[in-house]
Amino acid sequence: MLIRIGYDLIFEVPAATAIVLLLRVHPSRERSLPAPETVHVAPVLARDEFTDAFGNRATRVFVPAGRVRMQNDAIVEDDGVPDAVCPDARQLAVEELPTDTLQFLLASRYCEVDRLTETAWQLFGATPTGWARVQAVVDWCHTNVEFGYAHARATKTAHDVYVERRGVCRDFTHLAVTFCRALNIPARYVTGYLGDIGVTPLPEPMDFSAWFEAYLDGRWWTFDARHNEPRIGRVVMARGRDATDVALTTSFGPTFLQRFVVVTEEMPSR
Repeated sequence: MLIRIGYDLIFEVPAATAIVLLLRVHPSRERSLPAPETVHVAPVLARDEFTDAFGNRATRVFVPAGRVRMQNDAIVEDDGVPDAVCPDARQLAVEELPTDTLQFLLASRYCEVDRLTETAWQLFGATPTGWARVQAVVDWCHTNVEFGYAHARATKTAHDVYVERRGVCRDFTHLAVTFCRALNIPARYVTGYLGDIGVTPLPEPMDFSAWFEAYLDGRWWTFDARHNEPRIGRVVMARGRDATDVALTTSFGPTFLQRFVVVTEEMPSR
């Protein structure tokens, strides 16, 4: 199946600044792009492309004062298969884990493992280890946190979500990631495109999405605490410890978002 992805973002910039963008498909999905993907920025600005510390494709642009527009329109080939499910996937002891997964056991900006470790063990310590324990975390977050765009807050952490019991997809993800880490399960934050493919379309405008990956039985597996069901057509853009590492735009001066349109849709078969 073919999925059309894209966005149209307009920022008002009071004074010249630099912005780092994570607005491209992750290198792990490059082979699924029939044609090269390009971030279009107007006016045409000086830029440099680089790979960040987590393997994400990043772009740094130098923006003058005024209005800047960022656009993309691309096609992704997808196998049309829902997220993999493996109930028998076992949890590895910390001494068995690859060293590059250990950073995903630690606290980070939005994931205060130290503040929620006791809570995590109280809630999930009696559950079977491995896949069942991660799924118990996902079930709890999905059931106990209310979704709503009005609940979004840039400074909201996993502990805030646990106390307030409401948030957007990034908040569900931060809380689930934190619980998993507290239970010695490596978990990393993922952002990307997720359209209403194979499910009843939601009434809200399309947006970028957040989910997470847990390391079990020697590989990373996809989990989604907001939707809590295997989905078709996820397109990864970036992975990291939390939303800090995968912010789609990071500005080093004031910027004001004026337009935000995201497209993720299955293309009709010919």
